[in-house]
Amino acid sequence: MSSMIYQIRLKGCLTDQWSEWFGGMTVTLDDSGDTLLTGPVKDQAALHGLLKQVRDLGIPLVSVNRIYEKEK
Repeated sequence: MSSMIYQIRLKGCLTDQWSEWFGGMTVTLDDSGDTLLTGPVKDQAALHGLLKQVRDLGIPLVSVNRIYEKEK
């Protein structure tokens, strides 16, 4: 079984202290000031759960990209 690695771009700044709240996703800031959430997502239901958390924070979603597939 495998999981997909996703990168979710958000408009604005979140610190790495949000990593646990986002299920262990890596939280980084890029040069433009956007926040990147990067990490494995086991299935579409988990991806929708992450997007719901973004919505609940009220932070604008810029993009969602599947980076690659990670073998377990």
